[in-house]
Amino acid sequence: MQANPKQQGAKIILYWLDRSRSQRILWLLEELKLEYELKTYKRQPILAPEELEKIHPLGKSPIVSVEAEGMTKPLVIAESGLIVEYLIDHFGPHLAPAKWIEGKEGRVGGETEEYIRYKYFMHYAEGTLMMLMVASLLVGNINGPQVPWFIRPVTSQIASRINSMFLSPNFKTNFDFLESQLATSPKGGKYLCGKELSGADIMMVFPLGAARTRAGLSKEKYPLLFEYISRLEEFDSNKRAVEKIVEIKGSYDANL
Repeated sequence: MQANPKQQGAKIILYWLDRSRSQRILWLLEELKLEYELKTYKRQPILAPEELEKIHPLGKSPIVSVEAEGMTKPLVIAESGLIVEYLIDHFGPHLAPAKWIEGKEGRVGGETEEYIRYKYFMHYAEGTLMMLMVASLLVGNINGPQVPWFIRPVTSQIASRINSMFLSPNFKTNFDFLESQLATSPKGGKYLCGKELSGADIMMVFPLGAARTRAGLSKEKYPLLFEYISRLEEFDSNKRAVEKIVEIKGSYDANL
């Protein structure tokens, strides 16, 4: 694999946590053909280990550090969206759609549809969809085998009510929306922002992948969305990212 000439000797470290958003950052690094160091961590058993707090005060993952010539200390970046935008800005601008319609540069409303979609889904992935996935995880935990048997009937009723009154209708609304967004992708594209893969697609792959097992996202109900997820997972760079984890950890779990 030919290295990315834009790297310019920058040293990149990804602090990767199992069953976390950090896998999509690993995919991005592979897609951009960047050289990087990968440090892996294991949940204890649900939360991230305390060692990550030495890297960033919040102790979450993903975290990326970047060190380049002229810097007095490494730049430590947290939050998936910021990491994706930073890496694309410096090493892969082709993964961000053109911002302006030709002749309308700098004008209010002069942005391309692809760019507006890109910025929207960069925020939507975490601000809307991932919030629902985390809620689903928490509800599943109060209805799981780890709950003492004598209170499980109560927690099961609570979980059922949350699912029927909040999670299920919200998942349906969001999946219907995403299906329609793919059907109306700019210029007949097969990605959310048009014909080409973008950073927004990379942001979306983790919550949507988990939604297949945790939120009832099926091929029968949402054929375009299901095919879209499969298309993202079939990228050679994505496969390399998964293979890298399997090589280090012995297996890879895409679920939350």
